[in-house]
Amino acid sequence: MADNTSSGNSGGGGAGMGVIVGVLIVVVIALVAFFAFNSGMLSGGSAKKVDVSVSAPSLPSAPSVPAPK
Repeated sequence: MADNTSSGNSGGGGAGMGVIVGVLIVVVIALVAFFAFNSGMLSGGSAKKVDVSVSAPSLPSAPSVPAPK
């Protein structure tokens, strides 16, 4: 059998590792961008104000109960 190492061919197989590393880099960049946009770091630092005050309707007055004898 012929030995392929003498012709300079080392077997390859690095394409799978390259795909894995590329996917991991994309995931890390996506996570950094997600947290950067959600933390307000890239929105110019303007504070968002939200009014959450809610007034509940008042209950009707209870009917008067006669005093016990």
